Amino acid sequence: MSDQHSHQSFETRAIHAGNTADPLTGAVVPPIYQVSTYKQDGVGGLRGGYEYSRSANPTRTALEENLAALEGGRRGLAFASGLAAEDCLLRTLLAPGDHVVIPNDAYGGTFRLFAKVVQRWGVDFSVANTSDVDAVRAAVNDRTKLIWVETPSNPLLGITDIEAVAGVARQAGVKLVVDNTFASPYLQQPLALGADVVVHSLTKYMGGHSDVVGGALVTADEALGEELAYHQNAMGAVAGPFDSWIVLRGIKTLAVRMDRHSENAEKIVEMLTQHPKVTQVLYPGLPEHPGHEIAAKQMRSFGGMISFRVEGGEEAAVEVCNRAKLFTLGESLGGVESLIEHPGRMTHASVAGSALEVPADLVRLSVGIENVDDLLADLRQALG
Repeated sequence: MSDQHSHQSFETRAIHAGNTADPLTGAVVPPIYQVSTYKQDGVGGLRGGYEYSRSANPTRTALEENLAALEGGRRGLAFASGLAAEDCLLRTLLAPGDHVVIPNDAYGGTFRLFAKVVQRWGVDFSVANTSDVDAVRAAVNDRTKLIWVETPSNPLLGITDIEAVAGVARQAGVKLVVDNTFASPYLQQPLALGADVVVHSLTKYMGGHSDVVGGALVTADEALGEELAYHQNAMGAVAGPFDSWIVLRGIKTLAVRMDRHSENAEKIVEMLTQHPKVTQVLYPGLPEHPGHEIAAKQMRSFGGMISFRVEGGEEAAVEVCNRAKLFTLGESLGGVESLIEHPGRMTHASVAGSALEVPADLVRLSVGIENVDDLLADLRQALG
């Protein structure tokens, strides 16, 4: 994060970091530099360091500076998707023979990347309940290079004590990576708690409007940032200029959106906990949630993601999803519109039969910013 923005509040950084006025016209929004190559002033005479847009693009640079400022890091990198960011990170930090500790509750695409792609490359992994610090410590061995954490986790909303697991990572001499997608940097700052790298699917809360796909890495380590940037360029799965511009636009309202997501979610949780057809509500804002105290310590509020289990098993859960009208049946999350899904058959189908398999009676909600009374009415009729 540049010294210019280090003293500013989050809301101010979200709007201004990386968003300098165009020097030619004074435009207050960075232009979309829809360009592949750049005129050089003599061989090797680059203007602003730009030569080819895979290596760097001014619109992407604006986004990357903004991301670093929001996460309190020194280097931000924007990618074509969240999985592209994860792939770059893993191929930068790992080599055949290495070992990774991954969570027993995680995005299905992340598990697929480890189990079907990275493992074939000769990298092994162990699954641990990252909410249990002792279980994480026990999973680390002499080949471990990385501990991977999602908090809150997807889709069971588990909470990991980032600071405590960072201590385990430091003691073992390994890197700690935190997927901060569910919380966003507005609600949680993993680097400040000891993480080495933060991962985001920019598709979700950062973009916030279900109109762009992107991913990001942020680190506070300058040397690691340079190494990641080298691999980003060498591998090439970069965020395009228009996608970068769309995410930058979304980030400007991140703080106010997250406040509304969280407020709506808390009211929906209150209804669900009292509904006779709901057998369990998974939300870190509930005092009975096993990670509630840690979430209250490391998060600003508890976010807009809710999972719950219903009477009647898998078919009943699927029917709740099918009966919803205002909640759109669809994958992804974090947009202004509310979404509902059945993780077992949708986002987490890839973990079926593994240690990450999710309950068949589980429904996941991404609570949007609509009027909460309308959302409550829709859920009541969907539950029947």
